[in-house]
Amino acid sequence: MGHHHHHHYDASHHRAFALGVGLNVLFVVVELAYGFLAGSLALIADAGHNLSDVLSLLLAWGAAWLAARPPTPRRSYGYRRATILASLSSAMLLLAALGAIAWEAVQRFQQPEPVQGTVVVTVALVGVIINTATALLFARGRKEDLNLRAAFLHMAADAAVSLGVVVGGALILWTGWRWIDPALSLIIVVLIFIGTWGLLKESLALALDAVPEHIDPHRVEAYLRALPDVEDLHDLHIWAMSTTEVALTVHLTMARRSDNDVFLQDLSKALAERFGIRHVTVQLEYDDPRNCRLSAPGSL
Repeated sequence: MGHHHHHHYDASHHRAFALGVGLNVLFVVVELAYGFLAGSLALIADAGHNLSDVLSLLLAWGAAWLAARPPTPRRSYGYRRATILASLSSAMLLLAALGAIAWEAVQRFQQPEPVQGTVVVTVALVGVIINTATALLFARGRKEDLNLRAAFLHMAADAAVSLGVVVGGALILWTGWRWIDPALSLIIVVLIFIGTWGLLKESLALALDAVPEHIDPHRVEAYLRALPDVEDLHDLHIWAMSTTEVALTVHLTMARRSDNDVFLQDLSKALAERFGIRHVTVQLEYDDPRNCRLSAPGSL
């Protein structure tokens, strides 16, 4: 069976990464400067968080670039798995950043600090705009690709944090209550954690060669068993080669030798259309399946 190279990191994704990284680096510099000027720890912490996001964007961008590199004899799948590892690292980075923000907020409850509300609100508003714009750059591909979803989540999380800072700054200006700042930080942390946990679970599963979430392995098996002349099957594996590509290998025990080429072509077309599995390797066997070394349950 042939290899189908199906990659969809097009020029627009690379543009999105370039624009996202550029805008965010610029914003981190501005935010740090004003954070020190206004004596606002919220702004400085947010700048640190934004910096971790620039790193995760660079990570996702690097993975997208690596995934497009051609395979070599030694790396027969190319570097596509880099996209899975990038989304996994991204989730871990985000959790680490959340831990730092939560710790900071708890400290703040004990000793609330005076904050220059106006500066904080203004800078954070700019943050909301930049982060929302960057998140929207990745919104298009996030359903199909975990790596783009990680980038989207990071930027959406940033927009939420900045929005929290805006609301907090406004409330502090209005009420003078200093505990609002840390309280809001903690609420934002919880919300972002919920989104990140799903990303972490899914990317960890893919890194461990689990069947991708959107594919039901029982349906795939039932479909294969129902094919004409298929008597039995074994050694069925479905796994993610990257955050966008799925591979399948299987041994099918056939009743008789029919026109194999047509059968295999139809099968690979059907698996691509029905299940989105485009990298298919099928071994046809005609004698007793017990003669195949891989037919024993639990064998690899």
